[in-house]
Amino acid sequence: MVQKKGLLLINLGTPESFEPKHVGGYLREFLMDPLVIDIPKVIRWILVNILIVPRRSHASAKLYKKVWMKEGSPLLVHTQALESKVQKRLSERFEVVAAMRYGKPSIRQAILKLKESGVKEVVVLPLYPQYSLAATESSIVKAKEVFEEILPEAKIQFIPYFYQTEAYINAVTAVTQKYMKNVSWDRVLFSFHGLPERQVKKTDSTGSHCLKSSDCCKEINQANQNCYRAQSFATARALAKRLGINEEQYEVAFQSRLKGAPWIRPFSDDFYRELPKRGVKKLVVVSPSFVADCLETLEEVQMRGKEEFVENGGDDLVLIPSLNAEEPWVEAVGQIVENYQPNT
Repeated sequence: MVQKKGLLLINLGTPESFEPKHVGGYLREFLMDPLVIDIPKVIRWILVNILIVPRRSHASAKLYKKVWMKEGSPLLVHTQALESKVQKRLSERFEVVAAMRYGKPSIRQAILKLKESGVKEVVVLPLYPQYSLAATESSIVKAKEVFEEILPEAKIQFIPYFYQTEAYINAVTAVTQKYMKNVSWDRVLFSFHGLPERQVKKTDSTGSHCLKSSDCCKEINQANQNCYRAQSFATARALAKRLGINEEQYEVAFQSRLKGAPWIRPFSDDFYRELPKRGVKKLVVVSPSFVADCLETLEEVQMRGKEEFVENGGDDLVLIPSLNAEEPWVEAVGQIVENYQPNT
């Protein structure tokens, strides 16, 4: 009998409920991570606990309430559905568990399950197609810490990103085509989650490439191979090609920025205001950095983004659903895990 491996799927996280106390707790855990807000600990504590969380917990709670599903948080519901389907897909070779980097089920809870199942090898797949310090590296660091404590004898393999895999591109293409086939559109916006500029600069191995020119993300090279912005543009190019969308028919932008330090550009909400003035009346938004629908897709794009687009002269904005637990994505996860080779 073949010894099963473990597969740990990690998504970013979600509050337990849309109540302000739970939202505040989630925001505090998330924002106190030094890889998320990379400033000195004392300043970060003051910023998070005195300035941000008391002010944002109630406002964010109202937003979460708008998108909350009967079964719970959309991100958690879709991730757990994916966990169940991937388990069936890989049942002969893997024990599959899902965890949240922040919130529950925690990485600790998931690794305890893997320990109970007796696995000796584990593949860790952070569910972020493009690599970032704030999401990917944070999840990897936390997983390593907990494995060392709970399951130190296990052999662990991490998959740091998968934006470039045929499996992922196939899945996004299939799901996008499914929902776009009956939609009329003038332009497609590929909207990725944003990051502070300083975080992408940190991944520049040369220190002289990232954000040094307007075309620094035109192609992937040694300097920007781990750059989130460059990987996002590469994702958009690959998807546009597969979807038959030419360069004049799509835009690439970044959403969900916070005030303060400079964030990577261009910004998605700028396009909601500008595109109608350029004659774009019907906009389709695809969010390739989100594998599960969540607050940032459902409220920020589908609700608030659409409202802003229409207020500025657009007729309609249609959000293409994320991969969630669609069958092409379930198959893609299986292929990514089975075919992964380090350093390729």
